[in-house]
Amino acid sequence: MAWAEFALAFTVFFASHALPVRPPLRPWLEARLGQRGFAFAYSALSLVVLAWVIGAAARAPLKPLWGWAPWHAHVVLAVMLAACLILALAIARPNPFSFGGARNDRFDPARAGIVRLTRHPLLMALALWAGVHILPNGDLAHVILFGTFAGFAVIGERMVDRRKRRTMGQEAWHDLRQRLRARPLIGSFPVVDTGLRLILGVGLYGALIWFHPIVFGVSPLP
Repeated sequence: MAWAEFALAFTVFFASHALPVRPPLRPWLEARLGQRGFAFAYSALSLVVLAWVIGAAARAPLKPLWGWAPWHAHVVLAVMLAACLILALAIARPNPFSFGGARNDRFDPARAGIVRLTRHPLLMALALWAGVHILPNGDLAHVILFGTFAGFAVIGERMVDRRKRRTMGQEAWHDLRQRLRARPLIGSFPVVDTGLRLILGVGLYGALIWFHPIVFGVSPLP
């Protein structure tokens, strides 16, 4: 039964991410919830289903593939700091290249921030989180869990690129990308906004370390 729940949770996870954003369902939902209401409902649903998938993996039968080593914790802590900073630099910023952008009509290629480095910072943060968590969780269920999430993030970048090229138009997408690449890296990050976001990222990092043993029962510290 535990494996069946794990499989069902995965199925619901991917369905809950794929179906609401596809036409004609997304326009229908946005017409009734509004764009902000849709974004809030979609995010809330994603978090609930994600919690279910993680819980189902913990309840699955233990099938060890490799053992834990103390150095795993150091690697996870280093990579998670990068993931938290990327997330903080990306959240609620204009980004017409990816999903989840806010006020995309205000996107300025000259002050693109993290988008100057990667078109899909949220997916990059997801890939880093999932990929590095494979290392200390060397049992079959968690390798499937985090490996699938990491693969989902990497493949998702290509899928979003194809969708955005289709909706924006091939020429407009390439033109905006070239304008972005033409800007120097120095100057692409607004000083005050970037500084505040980095502080937020460090705060998020600390909060995750603090709440990890409370929520998951395991300390991430060595």
